[in-house]
Amino acid sequence: MIDKVRDFVRRHDLIRSDTRVVGALSGGSDSVALAHILNELDSTGELRLTGFVHLNHQLRVAAADDERFCRELADALRRPIVVERADVRARARHERRSIEAAAHAARYESFDRARTSLNADVVAVGHTRDDQAETFLLRLVRGAGPRGLAGMYPRNGSIVRPLLSCRRRELRDWLAVRRADGDRFAAFVEDESNRDLTIPRNRVRMQVIPMLEGLNRDIVDILADEADLARELWAWLDAAADDLESLARAELVETLPSPRAQPESGRAYQVEPLQTAPPFVARTVLWRAMNDLAAGRPITFEHASAALELARGDRDSSVDLPGQRAQRIGPRLVLRSTRGRETVENAASSANLFRYPLSIPGEVALPGIGCVVSVDLGRAASFPASRSAVVGNGPVAAVRGDLCREILGVRNRRPGDRFRPVGLNGHKKLQDFFVDRKVTRHTRDAVPIVVDQHDRIVWVAGYGIDEAFRVTDTAQAVLILKLTRA
Repeated sequence: MIDKVRDFVRRHDLIRSDTRVVGALSGGSDSVALAHILNELDSTGELRLTGFVHLNHQLRVAAADDERFCRELADALRRPIVVERADVRARARHERRSIEAAAHAARYESFDRARTSLNADVVAVGHTRDDQAETFLLRLVRGAGPRGLAGMYPRNGSIVRPLLSCRRRELRDWLAVRRADGDRFAAFVEDESNRDLTIPRNRVRMQVIPMLEGLNRDIVDILADEADLARELWAWLDAAADDLESLARAELVETLPSPRAQPESGRAYQVEPLQTAPPFVARTVLWRAMNDLAAGRPITFEHASAALELARGDRDSSVDLPGQRAQRIGPRLVLRSTRGRETVENAASSANLFRYPLSIPGEVALPGIGCVVSVDLGRAASFPASRSAVVGNGPVAAVRGDLCREILGVRNRRPGDRFRPVGLNGHKKLQDFFVDRKVTRHTRDAVPIVVDQHDRIVWVAGYGIDEAFRVTDTAQAVLILKLTRA
């Protein structure tokens, strides 16, 4: 079992010998197996286990016993444990969401706090191949596309899933062998709520999958493999959509009634690239843009198809869609929010917008915010490979020089900005990224953003670079970006 997990971790580059890891511990069989596996990998120098985290959801009478069990296991392994308690029922009522959704949110917030308090890099959770198969089925019946069917990623930001190659029964059998050998801490607790058939995931696990196993006994592995395939498909499609976005994107300059007016929330595209691109790539570009404008309202395949039909049509027309209107205007397709002007929380004020060219090498002073952004040429082999420089979350960042051959730009945020932070495995709205990093609203407009010739975000200065520009080879030419306070 250890070798199986080790191979999976190496294949997906989840954890290295110097990675500081917190193990999520619920007391169930998967998390207990994870705790023992992490402990053994620590003993062989393959990671650094800094401790465990347990959240008491206060939903069951036995929750206090589960908490006690987790404390005892952590003590037996001689590891610290962060234990938190949350009133999940009250949160669910307050936020008007299901108990399962409230519990999920509370857990991951607890994980992030524990990662900080235990000075760790990642939190390892005990999701298995069975969990992946269940997730695939749940999303399939809800109508997810390749992005949703990709299921759970081996890594998602600071969350890693080392057990995704393991079946649940394998882990239980492994723990049983340890118990037979006298390890009393290989026991685990059973959560009776896992048998509650009012919860969709439990129905899938207890009813749907056993029925499907009657048709094919390997159905769990098949479904998990389909999730892997969907993940690879989405990665390709997302990258292809990035390329098409850069080619087709146009400015909404004509929508500004005056130089100091509030910029409208919207997107504009040249229709010719959308017409000649494969439909599923063009539809993905529009789907992503429409989601940014939809204010949380769901955007479906049909909505994106309706916008694409406008782009591929031969006359000007428009269609109303959730939270926005799509309009064909000559050679352009324009998506405009129907929510009125964006608030200060959601967009930079046009009075404070700035954009300056940045020559390579060169520097640009930003007197309005009291800093200088500079760029120099270098090589990866001669640059000190600190984690902050590679990820870009400090005053210095190293990025691929081969992707930035022309002049760069330095600007502040714009409505709809999005990029792929290193390690996140997907796009994120810049506004959401700032919220996650606890950047206050009144300072977000003053964060310099380095962009390439296509206006793609290269570096959010001091916070992170885009995955596409991450240096991966010591032989690469690099650009050294620096943020200096004036």
